[in-house]
Amino acid sequence: GSSGINAEYGGTNARLDVGATGVWSPNVKSLCDIRVFNSLAPSNASLSVEDALRKHEQEKIRAYGERVLQVEKCAFSPLIFSTNGVMGPSAERFYAQVARLISLKTKQSYSDSIRYIRQRLSFSLLKTIIVSRRGFRGTKVTRVTEETDYNLLYMTRVNTDNF
Repeated sequence: GSSGINAEYGGTNARLDVGATGVWSPNVKSLCDIRVFNSLAPSNASLSVEDALRKHEQEKIRAYGERVLQVEKCAFSPLIFSTNGVMGPSAERFYAQVARLISLKTKQSYSDSIRYIRQRLSFSLLKTIIVSRRGFRGTKVTRVTEETDYNLLYMTRVNTDNF
């Protein structure tokens, strides 16, 4: 991504997409790089979806893994998704861990937490696909304020104004 976290790699200004602290262990930062690929594209057509997910995950690990671990002293998780919504192995583990942490913090069940995360992910992927097909047509920016309610009970309702 072009608006992510700086991580120099091989003399280029490589950028990672997401950073979070405390996902894998307390006070340890995790950096993630996201890739959404079309499993029906000619470059992926000869591979099964699982093989394509592994291929893209390995490319991200080769590009960023050592640098993030050795120089940035962070954990690295490549988050790979196909356009039909299938998650790569690292993404599955990452989202399961985030759901576990959310369920512990909010006292919600794990199934409610993972359902909420998958629901939001589905809408985010859908938005990405629509924007990539027809282009961005708006200027609306969603602002997070002090009044924003993060309680999972309220967030499970789909609010199309946030998209």
